[in-house]
This record gives sequence, structure tokens and C-alpha cells, in this order.
Amino acid sequence: MKFHLIGIGGAGMNVVARLLRSEGHDVSGSDRQSSAVLDDLQAMGVTTFVGHDRKHVPHDAIVVRSTAVKPSNPELEVAVERHQSIWHRSEALAFAAGSRDFIAVAGAHGKTSTSAMISVALTELGADPSRAIGGHLAGGEPGGYLGSGPVIVAEADESDGSFLNYQPRVALVTNVEPDHLDHYGTSAAFAQAFVDFAQRIVPGGLLVCCTDDPGAADLARRALELGIRVATYGTKPHEGDHTLIRDLHSGLAGGRAVVNRADQQTTIELAVPGEHMVLNAVGAWLVCCDLGFDGQQIAEALKHFYGTGRRFELAGEVRGIRVIDDYAHHPTEVAATLQTAKSVTSGRVKVVFQPHLYSRTRNFAAEFAQALDIADDVIVTSVYAAREVPEDGSQADVITAHSAKAQFVPDKSDVVRMIVANAGSGDLIMTMGAGDIYTIAPLIISELEK
Repeated sequence: MKFHLIGIGGAGMNVVARLLRSEGHDVSGSDRQSSAVLDDLQAMGVTTFVGHDRKHVPHDAIVVRSTAVKPSNPELEVAVERHQSIWHRSEALAFAAGSRDFIAVAGAHGKTSTSAMISVALTELGADPSRAIGGHLAGGEPGGYLGSGPVIVAEADESDGSFLNYQPRVALVTNVEPDHLDHYGTSAAFAQAFVDFAQRIVPGGLLVCCTDDPGAADLARRALELGIRVATYGTKPHEGDHTLIRDLHSGLAGGRAVVNRADQQTTIELAVPGEHMVLNAVGAWLVCCDLGFDGQQIAEALKHFYGTGRRFELAGEVRGIRVIDDYAHHPTEVAATLQTAKSVTSGRVKVVFQPHLYSRTRNFAAEFAQALDIADDVIVTSVYAAREVPEDGSQADVITAHSAKAQFVPDKSDVVRMIVANAGSGDLIMTMGAGDIYTIAPLIISELEK
């Protein structure tokens, strides 16, 4: 078969290209700019183009796109004109995975870190899994990788319902907190999508849920009623096949918890901070257990997880002031990240938050304000629109209206000057959001160095 991938250099898309090519398919694709990824793909026999042009698309190819590809993209336009088959990236990934054991990680937040934990653990255990993860691993390892083993680990994106294209052997759901209401309309519809996702698990497969999250706990209950095999984990007792977490704590050097499962006790330790990260690690541990690996060996393997890009990532340190960048863009993520920041610093936590999507900003303004007020000093800058067009009443100041501490500063040059003001040794400055806010972290460092 012949495939043409629009945006072939992306983390999720390039692993699709690698998988398809490894199965002997004819693969081409385009990306906005040249990169080492495109060079690697060419070495595999993939035809790559820099820039998007309708002439790049073979007449007889299945065209693969992600949700981010706009209808005005010339390669998508010509495919529509010719009535060519057009697949979403998730459809192509499910097809390309072939007979591999598909491990899908879903949830409103925590997908990237948890997927990376599973991938790192399986790699340390010698399984050499393939992966399709939305961020790079610590050390710069790419999120897209073609392994030689029988397992593929992938983030399952619920934002547009595309996770319903997968048929996983194991599905891990970290949480089911309402989000993406621009797509689903209601919280009930959002929750139902996860039930539909659970029903996509192959016969005999496993659903893993964190019962500390009420939405995931309800999903586990509903899945059991549907006859799906379920394993749960959390810090409180729960019925069924449940792994109880005790002695959960986190500090600057990392996190730790003791888990009890089937009368076996295992200590899980992480080299990254955050109690929420330890929870994610327990979910990753359970997934690897179901794949047949020894619990103690999995715990040892997880010690080699050193984080992912833009997840509490140290951008630099000047005069004892640390600058941290983080991808958090949902109120629960923001709260968990700021609580972690408070736990690992002796000084003040100063945060610059860039809201992501007008609809999310509008729907969760009060929740964002409550989460951000965990910090000592808060600046909220303009909304990163991503795929949306501006809406009346959905600017970032709807958050500051609910906050006791936050101030709205739309100009990024003002943001840098204001967040650095009065910063002293022991303080921690955070840039936070799923947009391009990370670009001001180097500017903050430069300002601190003056």
C-alpha cells in the first residue's frame, strides 16, 4: 500500500511512517522544515518533502493527517478534490501497529509522562518497545521511536475522540476530568467517550484506572459491568483487583511509594518530583505487570525515568533562582505542578501562566484561578489560541477576575520584567502552559543575569 503523511516530522506522525515502512509499505510525507527526523526517514526509504505542496501527493496514496492539519493545507485540499482515502493519524497508527501489543494511555492529563514511564521501563527490561509519545524523553530522546519488540506504547488523545480508533491490549486511564467541551458539549458525553474507549480493548485485554480520580473510578465500575477486565490503583482501599498505595511522598530528589498487590509489597521510587508523578508510575508499573514482567524488576526499571520535555523541566538557574518550564494546561495539572513546586523550594513560587484555548479558559476560569493561587506571585498572559478563533469573554482576564493573586499582563516583554522583579535566592520561577510560553524562559534567565 502507498501512504502520504502530512506533517511527517511530528513525534506522533514519524513513528507511523517508520512502522509503515518497516512493514514494506511505500511511504512519503511532508513537513514545514527540514530536520534530523526527515533525514532518518529518508535513510529508511521514505520520500520526504520540505514544505506543503499539492504536487507532493501521489494520486494512489492514502493521505494521513492529524487534527492539527487545517482544511486549507494544499496537500489535504488536493486529496479531497481527488476523493482519495484520508485517514486520521490515529487510524494509521492503529493499522501500522499490526500484530504488536498496543498499550494506550488516556486521560485529561498525565498521558505523556505515563506513556514515557512505560516506554522507559520496558526498554530497561529489554523489551525494546516502539513508542508514539507527544513529548521528548529526558536527554533528548524523541517521542517517536521504532523498536524491535512486540509492544507499542502510545498516547491516546481524547481531545477529538480519535482515541476511539485504537484497539489496545492494555488501556491505562489516569483520570477522567471534564475537558475539551468544545468537542464533546457536556461532561457526560466526555465521560461516555472513555466508556466507549474501554469497550475498544481487545478481548481478554485490561483496563487500568486510578481510583483517586472519581471519573476514572466510575469508569472502572462501568467497565466491570460491561465484562471488561479491570485493575485499579489508588491511595484508598477499593474493591476488585486493586493495588493500594501507601507511604506516598515526594521531594526535590524525587518521589516514592509502597504498593501492595496480591499480598506482594513493592517500593516504587522515581527520580522526578511530584506525588502525581508517583501515581502515574504506579499505573505504569501495573501495565508492565500485566505484560508478564516481575514487579520488583519493573520498580528497578522505573528508577531510570528522568522525566520528559516541558514536564517540570529545569530551564536554568541564576543566583540561586531556578527557572522551570511546564506543560500544565488543565486546572488539576496546574494545581499538582504548583504543589510540587512549593514542596521543593525554600523561597517563593512565581508563575507565568499562558492559558491554552479560549473554550477551556472560558469553561474553567474559576478553577484555573483557584489552582494558580497556590503560587505566591501569579501573572496570566494572553490566551494561546491553537486551533480556535477568539471568543468574546474568553480572554485570560476572566481567570484573573476570580483570583486573589493573579494579574493579567498581555505583553510578554512586560511579563519578563515583572516576574523577575524582587526574585531572590531560593525562589522558583515557572513558565506554564501548552502554547509557546516556553520561549520566554530563556528571556527570564537573561534578565536574571543582568
